[in-house]
Amino acid sequence: MPASREHIPDQPLVAAPLPGSVPSEDRSRLGCPSCGSSHVAQVLGDNGGVSYVCTACGHSWS
Repeated sequence: MPASREHIPDQPLVAAPLPGSVPSEDRSRLGCPSCGSSHVAQVLGDNGGVSYVCTACGHSWS
């Protein structure tokens, strides 16, 4: 481990939310219209639009 990193065993490691991240309550509202899974990724669609893809079944929509 690099000498510049300090190990603090009594402190839990907590990841900070990413800027512009979607709160979990908003993320749970989006589901795949094909299978109903909440495992959905937002992707850049054709012509710069926003599309979604279900990581469970592969269905994509915009």
